Amino acid sequence: MKVIILGAGEVGLNTGSRLSQEGHEVVLIDRSSERLQKVQDQLDVQTILGSGTSPSVLKEAGIQDAQLFLAATDSDEVNLLACLLAKKLNPRVTRVARVRNEELEVPDVLGKDHMGIDFIINPGKAMVQNIINILEHPWAADITFMAGGSLKLVEVKVESDSPLTGKRLKELIQYKGRLLIGAILRGQKVLIPRGDDSIQEGDSIYFISHRHEDTILEWIRPKDPPHASHVIVVGAGEVGSSLIKELDKSRFQAKIIEKDKGKCHALAMNLNKVMVIEGDATDKELLLEEGVDKSDFIVTLTNDEENNILVALLAKALGAKKAIVRINRVSYMPLVSSIGIDIVVSSRLAAAKAILSFIRKGKVLSVTPLGSEDAEVIEAEALINSPIVYKALKDLKFPKDALVGAIVRKDEVIIPKGETQIMPNDKLVIFALESAVSKVEKLLSSG
Repeated sequence: MKVIILGAGEVGLNTGSRLSQEGHEVVLIDRSSERLQKVQDQLDVQTILGSGTSPSVLKEAGIQDAQLFLAATDSDEVNLLACLLAKKLNPRVTRVARVRNEELEVPDVLGKDHMGIDFIINPGKAMVQNIINILEHPWAADITFMAGGSLKLVEVKVESDSPLTGKRLKELIQYKGRLLIGAILRGQKVLIPRGDDSIQEGDSIYFISHRHEDTILEWIRPKDPPHASHVIVVGAGEVGSSLIKELDKSRFQAKIIEKDKGKCHALAMNLNKVMVIEGDATDKELLLEEGVDKSDFIVTLTNDEENNILVALLAKALGAKKAIVRINRVSYMPLVSSIGIDIVVSSRLAAAKAILSFIRKGKVLSVTPLGSEDAEVIEAEALINSPIVYKALKDLKFPKDALVGAIVRKDEVIIPKGETQIMPNDKLVIFALESAVSKVEKLLSSG
């Protein structure tokens, strides 16, 4: 597949890296020679210096032959105009735009018949929803709802006193039919486990369960409270402001700390119960004065990653129970858990979830990267003429590095066994290592 990406920032660079590694033909356009030099140093992709709103630049990039056009600059206006031009030059290309202004996310305005946008991605909005999901499930390291909300994909970190430590998967008989552990992150390696594999201290396990199956989570992490109440947010930028506005309408008791006086004033005018604190969150006395030692979560969302990490570590040292930290740089992600950061959120990961859905073959509904993105959870519909329907799972030649974690059939949620048959129109949730993705795609595609 030929993919043209406009914008060589974090989202464009890392999306280009992922797609290039999978063998797609990638062309990256940017107006900054410095950014493109960084791309050339890291990736084996074609780069073009120029504006994505120039028809001649798009033609030079090969828009006429492209299957996917991703506009991912920091400007909504540039992204929208570029998609409109791409539509004129190649009506068949799939057009994806990064749009930050939620007021523009209206199908009648940006849809195919008007601006020519097939799909809008708003990484900031996705990040806010991800954080809220975590706040509402404090025993989980991460949580994603799938299959229209009927299933949840949960990440849980296994500690030394966890009832899971040392157990083999086949020993978890009491939860058979209620959950399925589809992946284990051990160090930096993702494993697709089988019955004889055991769970070790320090593992992060990923499992699928019914939306309302919370007793399992409480059993896995019995020390954690069933609910979080007190939240301190640091940073009133785009993401921080959006999050605190959502928390203002919720049951949470929340505060936000921001250095900029103007941002504090503007935000306070639109809030009802959230307290806005003007100050520096690296100030130990300020954090103690605002009750960080009694907080369930500290959420650091400034654009300065080093500052986010520093504030989170300081807050935890002062008594905050958990820290959620905004980080986008790939090189930082493997390090943060080892220094005491509980949860990482990233616009890069949020964008990847949306974009990968367009790359996968078959009727793929969503894709969620796991770990360092060397594995993913694919949500897809079983097509009537695909090679997997009307067959029991045990009889399928399913890749050894992939696993069907759940099946949704109409309103029924099925945690599958070997005898379970896949039927046409079933919604499947599949765990797959990167090495198995292409084989899974073939099984999902029509014959």
